[in-house]
Amino acid sequence: MLDIKFIRENKDIVALGAKKKHIDFDVEALIAVDDKRRELMASVETARARQNEVSKEIPTADESRRGILLEEMKLLKETLQKQEETLKDVMKEWQTLMIAVPNVPDMSVPDGVDDSENMEIKTWGTIPKFDFTPKDHIELMTNLGMLDLERGTKVAGFRGYFLKGDAVRLEFALWQFVQDFFHKKSATVSEGSERTVQWNPMIVPSLLKRELLLGTGYIPQGEDDLYKTQDGEYLSGTAEVATMGYYMDEILDKKDLPLKMLSFSSAFRREAGSHGKDTRGILRVHEFYKLEQVVLCEASHTESVTYHEEVQRNTEEITEALGLPYHVVVNCGGDLGLGQVKKYDIEVWLPSENAYRETGSASYFHDFQTRRLNIRYRDDDGKLKFVHSLNNTALSGRPLIMIMENYQQSDGSIKIPDALVPYMGGQTKIEKRN
Repeated sequence: MLDIKFIRENKDIVALGAKKKHIDFDVEALIAVDDKRRELMASVETARARQNEVSKEIPTADESRRGILLEEMKLLKETLQKQEETLKDVMKEWQTLMIAVPNVPDMSVPDGVDDSENMEIKTWGTIPKFDFTPKDHIELMTNLGMLDLERGTKVAGFRGYFLKGDAVRLEFALWQFVQDFFHKKSATVSEGSERTVQWNPMIVPSLLKRELLLGTGYIPQGEDDLYKTQDGEYLSGTAEVATMGYYMDEILDKKDLPLKMLSFSSAFRREAGSHGKDTRGILRVHEFYKLEQVVLCEASHTESVTYHEEVQRNTEEITEALGLPYHVVVNCGGDLGLGQVKKYDIEVWLPSENAYRETGSASYFHDFQTRRLNIRYRDDDGKLKFVHSLNNTALSGRPLIMIMENYQQSDGSIKIPDALVPYMGGQTKIEKRN
């Protein structure tokens, strides 16, 4: 959510931002409703003030004056009741429009309608060249007893799956490898400072209240992609949402900033709008697991940009340690969500498709999320400010697939990346067992 004062003073910038994101939003309509809201609030405050004056005057007034005052009090009460009812309706309309205002994208975000117009800014690694016809992850994992899609569909329906055997061990190895990576990571706040900022590991809920998804900006824009329970809660598609809710309605101590959290959770997505896309295998599924980087920092664009690059580089280092070739794209305006100021996607090479496929996204939001969730800190000048937030995928379920395909051998076995061998008990290869 943007500050209404900022919107009123920069309505042209907000309108251009919505246009760049290809989001249909009428800024003038919001301003008109806000004018009505402000006018009604002023009228209500005036009526309440007069009501208080009359209430104080009645006890000391003479009989004739008291009658006049009581009649005025009656009229004030009726008027105030009508104004408050009208204000309630206007506030509802105003709030609906306010949560639909898209955040203004950074000037460096390229123009474009969708992900086909994202701009490549970096490549790393060598795309493997096989002297045999490479298999896709479905065939590889099925042959090695690591994947059962048929029984997955029987049990969970479309996009259901079972991971088995060495796939499970490799998945656990990936989780532990990433945990250890961040355990070793620390950043000195300032030169000469003795304080270091550790990444705090968390296991967070997936079953969440609606207000958390509103606060992080996944509702209303992405509601169709969420599972909803009969009790009104939602199953989240990322650990970011619960992690942001952890400090909701709190005032943080500036000396504790930045806060860095590495959050793990199961994730659920309906994949609405993806019918016909990636229907085979486990590249696009309804249920998976994620490790997410979430950072809360001071209200500074410079700090947001600095930590955005940091969390992006963390995921790049993990991918490089696994020996997976990748490229990074900066997302165009039309591929940004409601609250994102800027976003990078990291995409890893998938041999079976002869293409890069996304494994994670790094975004920063300024105070868009924290204004909605009311997460603040008191600055050195004593004023309360909303912290800035950003996040990036540390590990999704997809790198497992990329390892299978990029490390496959001519005999159908899978070489285990060197970085994961210690987590696999020294095992260097996955091959068919009796």
